Amino acid sequence: MKAEYREEICDGCDQRFSIDEPLYEIKTDHQHLIIFKNRYFGRVLALDGVIQTTEADEFIYHEMMAHVPLMAHGRVHRVLIIGGGDGGLLREVLHHRDIRRVVQVEIDASVIDLCRRYLPNHSQGAFDDSRATVVIDDGMHFLEHTDKRFDVILTDSTDPEGPAEVLFSRRYYAACQRCLAPGGILVTQNGVAFLQLDEVRASAGHFNHLFRDWHFFGASVPTYVGGIMTFGWASDDPRPRQTDPQTLQERFTHSGIVTRYYTPQLHGAAFALPQYILDAIGKTSA
Repeated sequence: MKAEYREEICDGCDQRFSIDEPLYEIKTDHQHLIIFKNRYFGRVLALDGVIQTTEADEFIYHEMMAHVPLMAHGRVHRVLIIGGGDGGLLREVLHHRDIRRVVQVEIDASVIDLCRRYLPNHSQGAFDDSRATVVIDDGMHFLEHTDKRFDVILTDSTDPEGPAEVLFSRRYYAACQRCLAPGGILVTQNGVAFLQLDEVRASAGHFNHLFRDWHFFGASVPTYVGGIMTFGWASDDPRPRQTDPQTLQERFTHSGIVTRYYTPQLHGAAFALPQYILDAIGKTSA
């Protein structure tokens, strides 16, 4: 019988990937890590029993998390990434020519090292870019001790369990707010809304307490089963989220960035949430 990797999505629901070729497995200082090859999704990374990313569809998640806030802001020079050890998000951020510095804070150095070796198409050399600085540290600790300010902060974390649990707390979001430059934007990974609606609802409560402008946007990522993947958006400036379609198109054209999923048209549509999510977060519209 061929080996399988089983991920429990929630009580009574799981998904299985055939392990067509095992590549690496280790218990790091922080988590259990496995990388294997699947016939449909290519190379797959899982941490502590949860599928994190696959070669086949990672571009959807990483393009949306990077380009939605950066295109909306329009003048991003400094970016902070919390997590994101596979390097896909760093790759997309560095496509923007105006970027001067990206600081990536990853708690587990093994994730970066092994993804550079076994998932090189994710980072595509991004870790060697002179604009990128990698810090091995707990994201919460870094935020509470840094004196740097960032135009955009991106939380590319695992689900709110184990090392990542604090990254969904009000304390964490308040620390992000402190580290945002004027007009800055925070974007977070907030799970698959249909199955993890409590996660979205909890983040909405924190955002509402801390930020002048907040919402969520979505993308459909096949690996993350159960509906749309939800990204949190929070800022003290309401203008970036209201950037008009023509301006987004001009910025996108000028950037010269080639994408496989993100478009300026999709950008605006991504903020149009299903009614059940609007009800959960206490909003009638975007």
